[in-house]
Amino acid sequence: MVEADTTFYGLPTTDLAEAWVDRTPDGFTFDVKAYSLFTEHASAVQRFPKDLQAMFPAELSSKKNVYRKDLPKAIVDATWSTFVDALFPLHRAGKLGVIVFQFPKWVFPNSHTLTYLWEVRDRLGPYRAAIEFRNDAWMQPSQRETTLALLGDMGFTYICVDEPQGFRSSVPPVAAATSAISFVRFHGRNTEMWEKRTQTSSERFDYFYRPEELAEWVPKIQQLARQSDEMHLVMNTNNSDQGPVNIDLLGAQLQAAGLPVQPPLATTLL
Repeated sequence: MVEADTTFYGLPTTDLAEAWVDRTPDGFTFDVKAYSLFTEHASAVQRFPKDLQAMFPAELSSKKNVYRKDLPKAIVDATWSTFVDALFPLHRAGKLGVIVFQFPKWVFPNSHTLTYLWEVRDRLGPYRAAIEFRNDAWMQPSQRETTLALLGDMGFTYICVDEPQGFRSSVPPVAAATSAISFVRFHGRNTEMWEKRTQTSSERFDYFYRPEELAEWVPKIQQLARQSDEMHLVMNTNNSDQGPVNIDLLGAQLQAAGLPVQPPLATTLL
C-alpha cells in the first residue's frame, strides 16, 4: 500500500486513477489524501481545473488561495463531484483504501465541525474516510471519549499519530480503533520544525526514528490488531530514505513480536 498525497494539492483525474490501477498488482491499496479544500486548508486557485476556475466569481479569480467558506455552493459541489468521480477506477478495482482527512490546528470540536463531518460522510458515498486531527482539544481526556464515539458513529477511522508533543497542534499518541480499519501515521519527532513554515514537507518531517521510540508502538499496534480487521501503518518521514528505513525498522519489531506483517509497509507518495 501507499498513501498518495498529491491529491491534497490538486484534484485527481480519472486518467490518473486508472494509471494507478494499471501500474500496481492485484491486492495493492491506495490511501488517498483528501483535497485541501475539504479539510479547511487554503487551496490554490490556479490548481483548480479550468472548468471550475471558469465558475469563480471575478473577485475570487484574482486571489492566490481560497477556502471552502469563500466559495459559492455550486463550486464546492462541483469540486466534490470531481474528486469523488476521479477515484472511482480505484474503488471499482478494489484498490481504494481510505480517504485521509487531515484537519489543521484551527479546526476545533464544535457544532460547526460536527455538522461538516456528517456532510463529509454523505459526500463520500461508498468511500471510506480516516480522520486526523491537528488540534489537541480533540483528544484531551475530557473530550477523547466523545471524539472517538463520534467517529465510530460515522464509520470513520481515527488516525492514531506519533508526532512531536508539547504544542497546541500535538495530538497525544493514543491507540484507538473506531472502525474495521485501524490506522497509525508516523510523522517523526522533529520538535524544532513541527510548527515552522517550511518550503518542503521533508524539512518538517525530517526524522530517523530510534528503535526504542518505535518500540513504544508495538504493544499499541498489537492492541489495534485485536480491535480491527485491517491496519494501515504509514511512515510520513520523507527526507532522503527516512520513510523506507523507518518503516523497515518498525516492520522488523512487529515481526519479532509475532505480528503477521505483510511487507513492505507503507510510506507516503508525494
